[in-house]
Amino acid sequence: MQRQLGVIAGMVFAMALPVASEGCGRVDHDGQGYVVCQVDAAHEAGLRLWQDDGNGRPLNNFNNLRKTLAPGETLDFAMNAGMFHPDYRPVGLLVIDGQERQPVNTQAGGGNFGMLPNGVFCTGGARPFQVIESRAFAAAQPECRLATQSGPMLVIDGALHPRFLVDSDSRYIRNGVGVAPDGQTAWFAISDRPVTFHEFGRLFRDGLRVRDALYLDGSISRLYAPAVNRADFGRSLGPMIGLVGTAE
Repeated sequence: MQRQLGVIAGMVFAMALPVASEGCGRVDHDGQGYVVCQVDAAHEAGLRLWQDDGNGRPLNNFNNLRKTLAPGETLDFAMNAGMFHPDYRPVGLLVIDGQERQPVNTQAGGGNFGMLPNGVFCTGGARPFQVIESRAFAAAQPECRLATQSGPMLVIDGALHPRFLVDSDSRYIRNGVGVAPDGQTAWFAISDRPVTFHEFGRLFRDGLRVRDALYLDGSISRLYAPAVNRADFGRSLGPMIGLVGTAE
């Protein structure tokens, strides 16, 4: 039966404890609004990463993504999953169903991706969910069913990225993913309005109390989440990540 993805009612950030059930809901933190989608370990297998259709063409948007689902499958939520080149190829690591589609990129450089440390979101390995700093990932080469690389890291071992400024005037719609310290829960979040890196990082560190979180992108960030009546459209996307359920 389809998992009921309702609003995450009663998410009390003062206690840093979202409700135990999965779903997507609207939450507030430090005066900013977000949508947060929670996935627990029991449903890790329902997470998917998408890049191309069956003919090798980039999917680019949620409508095309939904067309790839099998009969009886539903898309519970999806969002863009990392930075990409003009031809929509990922800038960093992409692993889909255990197959490496793009290698890990450990080079410093311009832009947000190159603002080291950056990181990798990995599922289905030694723990259900992990966010691992990219150079540590390249050295350890952990097993992942799915993996996507982006940057910068938002939270690194419980601390905000050192280059985040409290008084920054750089504001964008931003999305990212954080992982519970025990690796049993992942939270995917997107801001309702433009926020700074510092504000977005605090959502994960202080609100969700994660020790590691990864920025996925900004300005092009998009969300599909019928539970909160979101079906964003805009510029074409590269890799996308989401949770697939089954219809009744």
